[in-house]
Amino acid sequence: MDTLSQHVTWTDIERLTKLLSKKILKSSKSFSSISTVSRGGLIPARLLADHLGIDTILVDKNKISSDSLFVDDIYDSGKTFKKIIQNVTNPSDFVYATLFARTGKKYPKQLVYAQKTKGTEYIVFPWDTLEYERFKNTAL
Repeated sequence: MDTLSQHVTWTDIERLTKLLSKKILKSSKSFSSISTVSRGGLIPARLLADHLGIDTILVDKNKISSDSLFVDDIYDSGKTFKKIIQNVTNPSDFVYATLFARTGKKYPKQLVYAQKTKGTEYIVFPWDTLEYERFKNTAL
């Protein structure tokens, strides 16, 4: 299977994280913590915590406070968002931040992202290169 992909570098990640943190800071909303999922969101969450001066990162929690910034690497199918939003105490005041947002999708009002994808290409982050290689090899 020949899947179109875009490999993102650490330099790209640093640039996107800075851009995303600036967008979040413009909102003037303050956050007590960052919440994330361990697969995909953990590294961007850690980087954003440094940019935003947030000390607490909550991982894979069943309940998420609306004053906790939720961070993921990409808004793609919307499946993670739909799962997470059910666990938020006040969904209308919730912020869901991602490095990338899939072009052509309908975005929830809670989404803030650094950059849209170019198309449907698979985004390969530095932290999931091995996962992508396994995916390519099993998809043949």
